[in-house]
Amino acid sequence: MKNLIRLTLLLLIGICTSPHSWAQRTREHTYVKILLTPNHADWNYKLGEKPEFTVSVLKDNFPQKNIEVNYSWGPDMLKATKTGSLNTENGYQKLSLEGMNKPGFMTLSAKVRIDGRNYTNYIKVAFAPDQITPFAQMPADFDEFWEKTLAANSKAPLEPLMTLLPEYCTSRMDVYHIRFRNGGYNQYIYGILSVPKGEGPFPAVLQVPGAGVRPYAPDKEYAEAGAVTLKIGIHGIPVNMPAEVYNNLRYGALNNYHSYNIDNRDKYYYRNVYAGCVRAVDFLCSLPQVDSQRIAVCGGSQGGALSIITAALDPRIKCLWANYPALCDIAGYYRGGTGGWPHIFRDPNESNLETKVKVSEYYDVVNFARKLKAPILFCTGYNDATCPPTSTLGTYNVITAPKKLRLTLDAAHWTYPETYRFELEWLMQQLKE
Repeated sequence: MKNLIRLTLLLLIGICTSPHSWAQRTREHTYVKILLTPNHADWNYKLGEKPEFTVSVLKDNFPQKNIEVNYSWGPDMLKATKTGSLNTENGYQKLSLEGMNKPGFMTLSAKVRIDGRNYTNYIKVAFAPDQITPFAQMPADFDEFWEKTLAANSKAPLEPLMTLLPEYCTSRMDVYHIRFRNGGYNQYIYGILSVPKGEGPFPAVLQVPGAGVRPYAPDKEYAEAGAVTLKIGIHGIPVNMPAEVYNNLRYGALNNYHSYNIDNRDKYYYRNVYAGCVRAVDFLCSLPQVDSQRIAVCGGSQGGALSIITAALDPRIKCLWANYPALCDIAGYYRGGTGGWPHIFRDPNESNLETKVKVSEYYDVVNFARKLKAPILFCTGYNDATCPPTSTLGTYNVITAPKKLRLTLDAAHWTYPETYRFELEWLMQQLKE
C-alpha cells in the first residue's frame, strides 16, 4: 500500500510539473476580469506611434459601468513612466498613451477594486520588435572557454546505468531511470529514458528542464511518435525520489541555485549544467536504438535556454524548439534596459556587480544564439513577465540559423496545447528529413 501511495504521488507530481500540464497551459480565471484591448490586432506599433487601448471590466462576463480603473504605463519590467485612472462610464473607456521611441516593449497594467477585492491585469505591446538589439557582449575567449570545458568533461567515461521502470512501460515503449557521468568524480546526470519498441534505429529527442527541483515522469508523446526520448534533470540527483526530497532541496541546498558562484566563471552553477547537456547527447549516441544523425533538443524557460545552448555547443543536434527561453540578455538591467530570468542584476547595489556581469556573458543565451546553426522553432508570448519578451525576442533577432517564430500574443509564462502540438509535429517532421 505504501508503494502504491508513493507511486500515485509521483505520478501526480509528474503531471503537475510536466511541460504539458494544464497548470502551464492556462491562465488564472477570475470572477472579475479586466480586458485591455489594443487597437492593433498584432499588438505591434511603429516607433513613436501612440497606441490606444479599450479598457473594460467584466463581471459575470458582462461589462461593468462606472468602475474606476487605476493604470500604469512603462517599459517592459521597468519603472512605470505614467500612472492614472479612468472610469468605465458606458462599460468601457478608451485610453491613448505615448509610444516608445526605441525598439522594445511597453506594459499597461490595470487594477480595480470590486466588492472589497483587488483585481489586476496587464498587457505588453511591441514597438519595432524585429529591431530589438540585446545588450549581451561576446567575451573574446568565449569559444575557447567552452571548448576547454567540453574537452575536459568528455575525458570521464560515461559509465551509464539504466534501470527498467516496469510501472511506466507500455506495449509501445520501455522506460528506464538512467544516469551517466558528468565531469568529475561522483558527478552524474540523471533522467528518464523512453525507448519505442520495435526495430530502430530511431530519432532521439533530448528534453531539457525548466527551472526548479522536481521529479520527472516519462514523456509518452514523442516516444509514441517514434522517437527515443530522454528527459534529464540538471542537479545531479535521481529524478524518481519522493516529493519531500525535492521540496527540501528546493527551499534548502538548491534555493536560488541559478546565482551560485555567479562571480566565478569556472565555478558558476550552470557550467556543469551546460556541459551535462552535451553529455546527454553523448549518452544518446551511445545507444544502439538511436540514429545519431537525427537528434533534437527542446524545452521551455530554463529548458528553452538549455535547448539553444546545447544546439550551439553540439553540432550533432539536427533541430530544436525553444519556448520563452530564460537566461537571455541577463545583463540588460545593468546596462539600463530589460534583462531576462533570473533577473539577478535588477538591484544596482548588489555586491561585486561588474564581475558578475562579466561572468554572466559566458553563460548568456544571446551569445549561444549568435552561434546557432541548427534550425529552430522559437515560441513565445508577449505577456511573459518571467522571461520578458524584450529579452527573448532580442535573442531571436541575433539568430542567423534557419528559424521560425510562433507567437501567441496573450501567452505569459505558459504555452497553449495547440503550440505543443505544433512543436511536436514540426520537430518530428524535421527528424524525418
